This record gives sequence, structure tokens and C-alpha cells, in this order.
Amino acid sequence: MEGKRVSDSRTEQIHVIMYPDINGIDRLFGGQLLKWIDEVAGATARRHCGHDATTVAIDNMNFKAGAYLNDVIVLIGKVTHVGNTSMEVRVNTYREAPDGTRYPINRAYFVMVNMGTDGKPTPAPPLIIETEAEQMEWDNAVRRRELRLMRQKEGF
Repeated sequence: MEGKRVSDSRTEQIHVIMYPDINGIDRLFGGQLLKWIDEVAGATARRHCGHDATTVAIDNMNFKAGAYLNDVIVLIGKVTHVGNTSMEVRVNTYREAPDGTRYPINRAYFVMVNMGTDGKPTPAPPLIIETEAEQMEWDNAVRRRELRLMRQKEGF
């Protein structure tokens, strides 16, 4: 199976926060952001593996800042690690100012499984690591995977 580079599956999506997206204190509703992040993670995984992918775990979700009505939100997904059938996808979320400056508001790691045409997990293409930063992401993903497996074993 031929490998794919991190850049092959990079996915970017934008949203403008509207009234249905805000909560009772006029901030972006966390559940709406989670939905958008899941969509980007799924599209990123699909681009990597060429099949549908499904979310099996949300490893980490860090809210760094709020976002408000009419803010432009930019979500960027990339594959950071590939196992046999699963992939870790990192999604960074930014609030984009009118001058184009991006301010981080969230970082999330999703574990996605490559689903074959028969609806069962199927091997994913290997990830080709090209830079030191990509290698560091890979190494960190391996540690996150070990922690996920340990938590799963302990019943968390």
C-alpha cells in the first residue's frame, strides 16, 4: 500500500458564527465547535485513506479562548499518526481577525478508523514523515496512544 504525506490530507474549513451557534452567554457553543471539529477530522481521515472513516475516540480537547457572534472560525486538520486501521487527526481551531491574524481557540486530537466498503475496519495507508515537526507529532501521538490504551485497560 502506498503511503501518503501529511500535506496530502490537510483540510481547512471556515465558519462564521451565527445565532444558532452561540450559547446562553453569547459565546460559541462548545457542542457546535465539537461538531465542526469532528467533520474536519472525518474529512481529513477520508482524504488520507480514500474511504469513509469513523470517530472512535476524542483523545484531547483544549479550549484556549472563546469565540463570539460574527467571528470567522478556521479549522485545520492533519493526520499525525497512522496505525493499522486507525489514524490520529489533529484539528486546530482559530478565530480569524479582519486583518487575517489567527488566534488559537482550540486544539483537539481525534482517533479515526478507516472503514472499508464492507463497513468494517480496513488498513490505512502509511504516513510519510517529511519534517522534524511531523516526526515530533508522530512521537507525541505514540505517547498519546499508549496513554489511551492504558486508560482503556483501567476502564476509563
